[in-house]
This record gives sequence, C-alpha cells and structure tokens, in this order.
Amino acid sequence: MHFGTYMGAYWILKFILFPLGFHIPFFSLLFVILTLAVPFIGYYYTKMYRDKICGGRIRFSHAVVFSIFMYMFASLLVAVAHYVYFQFIDHGFIINSYITLWNELMTTTPALMENKEIIKETIDTVRSLSAIDITMQILSWDVFWGSILSIPTALMVMKNTKPVSNKPSQP
Repeated sequence: MHFGTYMGAYWILKFILFPLGFHIPFFSLLFVILTLAVPFIGYYYTKMYRDKICGGRIRFSHAVVFSIFMYMFASLLVAVAHYVYFQFIDHGFIINSYITLWNELMTTTPALMENKEIIKETIDTVRSLSAIDITMQILSWDVFWGSILSIPTALMVMKNTKPVSNKPSQP
C-alpha cells in the first residue's frame, strides 16, 4: 500500500499536466515522458521491496502479486483525483478539445470522410459519458496495464538464491 500510495501520488501529479498540455505543448511532452517512466518506477519500487522487506529474495509469484497490488492501489488513488477533476473541474473541456481536433483532422484528411458516421457515433457516445463512467474506464485501463507491466517487472526483480555470505568455509 505504501508503494502504491507513492505511485498514485506520482500519477496524480502527472495527471495535472494532461489538461494543461492542451494549452502548453511542453506539458504534453512532459506528461508523455513521465508516463513512460512509470514502468521504471514500478521496477525500482519492486526491487526496493525485495531488498528492504524480503531480505534480498523474492519469488516470481510474490513479485507479480506485489506489483499488481502496487499498481492497483495507485489506480484507486488516482481514480479519486480523476473523478474530482471530471466531476467538478473539467466541464467537458477535454472531450470538447478532442472533438475540435477530430473536426480539424476530418477537414484536412479526406480519407476520414469515409468513416464520418462512425466517428460521429463515437463522439456522441463519448459526450454521453458521466464523470464516474470516465473514471471507471481510466481505472480499468490503469489496472489492466499495471497487471501487464507486473509480469516483466517480476521477471527482472525475482531472486530465488540466497545471498552469498562472506564467512570462510570450514574444512
């Protein structure tokens, strides 16, 4: 829970950059870079857990479960921030920004005109989502990708051998 709380706080701070990125492109770049850093932070936290809590040894299954729970707790924490943002702060800003981008893209790309009806239905569906719907979608996405990231993380972190001691061998 502790490491999940740290990761969740990181995700909340990272999420603040997302809506700001629509106004300041540097924040979008920073958001992407910080998002790409998440698996490395997850690896670091799992390795720290292995070394400090587990005495330097951890089985694959233990590492996977730890990592999944870390991502799950982080997802739950950031879900609260997502809900607060979409319910009280956003007022349709992100969705309207994406719709504007789609409209500009459709006017400049004739190939998209063939799929105009599908895009219109998708936009109508997205507009009908409530704050809790959006939050639950993001929560599901975060837990799913956290579970996927847990497997390679556990493979890299697992250690089944006992640490080598510096004691001289007895004859």
